[in-house]
Amino acid sequence: MLNRSSFTTLVVGVFIVYVVHTCWVMYGIVYTKPCESHSDNCIKPYLSKRPKLQLSVYTTTRTSISAENNVDLVLNVDNFDVESRFERTVNVTVPKKTRNNGTLYAYIFLHHSGVLPWHDGKQVHIVSPLTTYMIPKPEEINLITGETGTQQIDTEKKESNALDEPVSHWRSRLTLNVMVEDFIFDGSSLPADVHRYMKMIQLGKSVHYLPILFIDQLSNRVKDLMMINRSTTELPLTVSYDKISLGKLRFWIHMQDAVYSLQQFGFSEKDADEVKGIFVDTNLYFLALTFFVAAFHLLFDFLAFKNDISFWKKKKNMVGMSTKAVLWRCFSTVVIFLFLLDEQTSLLVLIPAGIGAVIEVWKVKKALKITFQWRGLTPIIKFGTCSESEKKTEEYDTQAMKYLSYLLYPLCVGGAVYSLLNIRYKSWYSWLINSFVNGVYAFGFLFMLPQLFVNYKMKSVAHLPWKAFTYKAFNTFIDDIFAFIITMPTSHRLACFRDDVVFLIYLYQRWLYPVDKTRVNEYGESYEEKPKRKPHIN
Repeated sequence: MLNRSSFTTLVVGVFIVYVVHTCWVMYGIVYTKPCESHSDNCIKPYLSKRPKLQLSVYTTTRTSISAENNVDLVLNVDNFDVESRFERTVNVTVPKKTRNNGTLYAYIFLHHSGVLPWHDGKQVHIVSPLTTYMIPKPEEINLITGETGTQQIDTEKKESNALDEPVSHWRSRLTLNVMVEDFIFDGSSLPADVHRYMKMIQLGKSVHYLPILFIDQLSNRVKDLMMINRSTTELPLTVSYDKISLGKLRFWIHMQDAVYSLQQFGFSEKDADEVKGIFVDTNLYFLALTFFVAAFHLLFDFLAFKNDISFWKKKKNMVGMSTKAVLWRCFSTVVIFLFLLDEQTSLLVLIPAGIGAVIEVWKVKKALKITFQWRGLTPIIKFGTCSESEKKTEEYDTQAMKYLSYLLYPLCVGGAVYSLLNIRYKSWYSWLINSFVNGVYAFGFLFMLPQLFVNYKMKSVAHLPWKAFTYKAFNTFIDDIFAFIITMPTSHRLACFRDDVVFLIYLYQRWLYPVDKTRVNEYGESYEEKPKRKPHIN
């Protein structure tokens, strides 16, 4: 059986191997070995001949086309320059089939100028759906006046919301890329990710690959979706183009495949959108930094979790620990989980929040010494007794909460009343959960203060789980970095920095109250309670 130190060392070792392996894999993705100039297997770029190209975008309800029947031309760019970026917005006619919860496809052709794409043997094309299925967002109303938003919602939309069924939504953005590097591939070792986007032709004695056309699906965000109803006849489509390097193209292909795999595992469009935001909303260099920061965040999360569970498993009493703080952490964690559930948040966030809520409930059971006894099918809940030292701690804890309530309760009630009068919600339950979670985010850190007050009264910090605190502190500082890198609400960003202040006060108390071997440690023991060794007798 491994001891705790060996297990931690093993975990850190596995983490280092994982980071090194990931870096090696990423290097293999962004770097492609070019073909040797004297090799017969070289595949050269057709773009190096500088052909005169044309970009055409068609829409149709069919999954495949062979001629210009039943297709609509929505964008035509003659003398298309692969080096120049552009963005254009066009109006697309929505067919009746699409308005009746059908699908509309975009066919993007890159072909020689002046030649129709189906008459050009050197054309390349790619297909992308312009619609997706998603459950409409429930209508929000003012709970006092009953008023809805400024835009009137028609009867069909209300019916769709009531049915709570997925309906067609319009993807208002189409982002195109062409790989413009004059890169010569080795035919004997073509990267599999790029190979499926390549089309080769024979020109004389050499083989050339036609322009690699790519659709950036990561740019299709939920915020850009527009609901389609039966009265919709035209919808805007923003077509944007930019060149792309080979390294970024291969990286983007792998990321899109990863998002697609998540959707195959049951992740919804909104769940996948959370992952897309990491790549689209972040600079590529920041993205690399985010990966390393997130890896360390994961490591410290695991170590903090392990030490926290170990601490509470061995905890024998609540001497020096604020019971009110434990109850508040449980309440706030459960409220945040219910809020995320009400907002239909991504499973990536919801599952960890749910696990955290269960752990906090378990801590409350340990703190209050709750036991269950069964009389037939009826559970009987019993609470354990407190020692004199625990009663003294509870007295300090109650005193701290009394002072804190004078400030906290008016702020929470005032915020709830203000939001009720000025903000629209889906239901009374939604308002209640939002009011609770706003109180948690805005004033939740105040509930960490009773523990500081108990430490001050007892002149001791030996009863706190300092190992778990240390790992959580590292994560807090990592969250500070994320607050600058990743787009997030201002309230959540401020919440990252407020925790730093409280932890610095904890550090100050640790320096102020040095270790006294007569005081209990985090397991409810003192050094003087340990049995002394018997003297050795020869």
